[in-house]
Amino acid sequence: MANNSPHPDRNKLPRHVAIIMDGNGRWARSKGLPRYRGHVVGVESALAISRLARNLGISYLTLFAFSEENWQRPRIEIRVLMALLRRFLHRQIPEMRENHICLKAIGNLKQLPQAVQDDLNYTMAATAAGAQMDLTLALSYGARSEIIQAVQALAREVQAGRLKPEEIDAALFARYLYTADLPDPDLLIRTSGECRLSNFLLWQSAYTELYITETLWPDFREEEFLAALEAYRQRDRRFGLTQEQIEAQAVNGPRH
Repeated sequence: MANNSPHPDRNKLPRHVAIIMDGNGRWARSKGLPRYRGHVVGVESALAISRLARNLGISYLTLFAFSEENWQRPRIEIRVLMALLRRFLHRQIPEMRENHICLKAIGNLKQLPQAVQDDLNYTMAATAAGAQMDLTLALSYGARSEIIQAVQALAREVQAGRLKPEEIDAALFARYLYTADLPDPDLLIRTSGECRLSNFLLWQSAYTELYITETLWPDFREEEFLAALEAYRQRDRRFGLTQEQIEAQAVNGPRH
């Protein structure tokens, strides 16, 4: 029976939610507005969802804010996005500190303008003590590039004689990814109805539950987020096991 309460059972919430925030441009176009207006309103959605996630007790929220491919967009749009990012970083420090939110970033951050890098580093340092929720921004991020740099780093370790090839397993590989200090996402939400990962967290999403909504990101607010969490609550996450094995683990505990 569905849980129709405004807040889902906290015991069944995902620990880590990742979101592909898509549809800002289409939202603006549908309203006869310039594209940048979609990004402006999209920031408001990001703030609303971050606040709700924190209030619900979700420990990790990762937002796909700017991809490596986005550098190909018109320069004026990139300037607007970078300006919005800087404004977000400047304005949200007091709220993040008050709510014990730690800001992190993943991606090829050296590709960002130096002023953005400086603001990002300052905000991350200012919020580093936040222990209630990690808010991670994926910036200049591409999962294939992330995997390649991890392979290159491991190859250097093997070449230097510090590591044997047979010692490389999934757990070790994960420690060389941008997300080394984050758990894999339990739930990945994509707005705007597109049914693809768009080079986002490819390794980490191997067993992630996907939730696709037609809602464009600027319109994705608290009610939509709660609907996604409720859909997640209804899923059976078996990680390749049978239902009988899952039930046995619930009684006896997982085998080691």
